[in-house]
Amino acid sequence: MNEIPDWPAPANVRALQTTRAGGVSVGAYASLNLGDHVGDDPAAVERNRALLRANLPADPVWLKQVHGNLVADADRTVGVPDADAALARQAGKVCAVMTADCLPLLLCDEAGTVVAAAHAGWRGLVGGVVEATVKAMNVAPERLLVWLGPAIGPQAFEVGDEVRQAFMAHDPEAAKAFVPTPALSTQDSGLSTQKWLADIYLLARQRLALLGVERVYGGGLCTFTDAQKFYSYRRDQATGRMASLIWLA
Repeated sequence: MNEIPDWPAPANVRALQTTRAGGVSVGAYASLNLGDHVGDDPAAVERNRALLRANLPADPVWLKQVHGNLVADADRTVGVPDADAALARQAGKVCAVMTADCLPLLLCDEAGTVVAAAHAGWRGLVGGVVEATVKAMNVAPERLLVWLGPAIGPQAFEVGDEVRQAFMAHDPEAAKAFVPTPALSTQDSGLSTQKWLADIYLLARQRLALLGVERVYGGGLCTFTDAQKFYSYRRDQATGRMASLIWLA
């Protein structure tokens, strides 16, 4: 578990980013797996969450993430809502998202009155989870600070042409976030299928820039290539989940 480095958030904003180290899970889930939906021993997950809880002011508001754009209100939420982002204005309410290649975003305003966490895979980005989160925070975009957590890096995130087209339909500048890979020929038809390496960090920065959010930090880690530090679903399939958490003190 690590505090967020190099992020000039207000003094009353607290944030943590977990890695795969420091827990009790074994095998493919070693060791600080926080996901209770990935096949790990439930008792191990419970213990891992207890270890995390010791660093927090309250239990996190966990989400059932569905690659959508719904934003839960952590101040009022009961249970585990279907949502891919959460925000809080009350002190001690912990917003959390879990990832293992998708991009986690932590957001706050410069006055320290509201915080949010968002889970953004490519489907969530296309679907507007960043826009929905910023809108729900109800703060002028120029007053926001955003941290981009560990995600699959631009040298490892291969996607089909339909992903590129979906982003470009929203913003033609998104083309800058895609680098072509050698075309693959199918055995049956001989047709070539174009694949692309996508920069999910750049795609998120582009979305934020269009909203007027300019102070964006982080974005230099790759879950896929650092197996010792990070879980990666694309690398391992059976794997754990890390958490990105933020709250007001």
